[in-house]
Amino acid sequence: MESSKKFMTALLTLAMAISFAACGNNTDKDASKDADKQVESTESAEKTDEKAENSEKTEENTDDAEKADETAENTEEAGKPEVSKVRWNSGTSGNVLVTIAEEKGYFKDQGLEIENVPADANADAMTMLSTGKVDVVSNAGTSNPLQQISAGIDLTIFGGHMVQGAMPVVAKKGTKWNGIKDLVGKKFACNPSYFAFTGALMDAGVEDPLNEVSWETYTDYNDALAAVTRGEVDYALMGTGQCYTVKNMDDIDIVTWHGEVMPNYSCCRMVAQSDFVKNNPNTIKNILIALIRAQDFYEHNKEEALKIHAAKINAKEDYVAAYMLDDHYKVHVDPLRKSVERAWGILDKTGFLKEKAKDINIDDHVNTDLYQEALKEAKEKYGAESKDFYESLEQFYSEND
Repeated sequence: MESSKKFMTALLTLAMAISFAACGNNTDKDASKDADKQVESTESAEKTDEKAENSEKTEENTDDAEKADETAENTEEAGKPEVSKVRWNSGTSGNVLVTIAEEKGYFKDQGLEIENVPADANADAMTMLSTGKVDVVSNAGTSNPLQQISAGIDLTIFGGHMVQGAMPVVAKKGTKWNGIKDLVGKKFACNPSYFAFTGALMDAGVEDPLNEVSWETYTDYNDALAAVTRGEVDYALMGTGQCYTVKNMDDIDIVTWHGEVMPNYSCCRMVAQSDFVKNNPNTIKNILIALIRAQDFYEHNKEEALKIHAAKINAKEDYVAAYMLDDHYKVHVDPLRKSVERAWGILDKTGFLKEKAKDINIDDHVNTDLYQEALKEAKEKYGAESKDFYESLEQFYSEND
């Protein structure tokens, strides 16, 4: 439309020039020269206008690019962790996913630094968490944080470490195992708050598992193992760290595993004070993204993961291989909400929760939203490299949360 107007202007200008020339008795040649000058002037003006339009478009494109960059920067800024240094306890055996995320730079990619804070026992780790001396605990089991929640300590489970530990149940060589009811009337070196056993017994029809099994409690797995060899107890539950020892003993048999008694029982949950989770959602989400990537690496590179972790915890590779390469050892970042609910119910029935637990909805202490967001973001960024892995995590989430 603008070009048409300019063309009509040029024609009118030409006509006026010819008309004026005739009225002033100029020659045709002079009139033609005047007309040519008018056309040239109009064409020059058109070119100037065109350059101005192009300049405006260039400026608009530049503005759009700057706005896009600014949006990207704002998005990146919005996703930055509120706390960049996280104090973490991962028990005496360590956390292979944390190890990988540190060694491969996944935490660094998310703007995080992990400060490893040691503890001698699960109870010590939970005390440090409740008193604010650590931010995250990942290896203190499931019953420990649930019992603290029932006591009124405001904690939130936001992820996981081991779905199942490689925890064998051992007995003297030659002992037959027919199922969970074999524990009835026997001495079992195991803390009865290990809900997988009491829960499985009740599922099998044992009405009062606390009294129908003689539960013998030891402060150390090695003491429980010694009690089996001396004949003081019939069975003993071992920790993941005892796999290497019991697999190499001639007078001991592994009769079953913790994860066979109750599959996906929820071995260790990642837990933090609820205020820390609420006040630092980006920090939690970035932790989970880093650990999801670590799980991807772990599942595709177990031999290398074994070497990395053995070096991290100053252990021999054979020792780590004894549990890490065992099929009963399963690690997963998922919060495992349904298994946590099941554990809460069993602990309540067996009297290991405080009375105020009746007024607590355990779902209020399990945050699955941040894991879901982290999984979505990790898939968008890294999913093309490992499509099957991310699809498996989505499927696992739909089944367990």
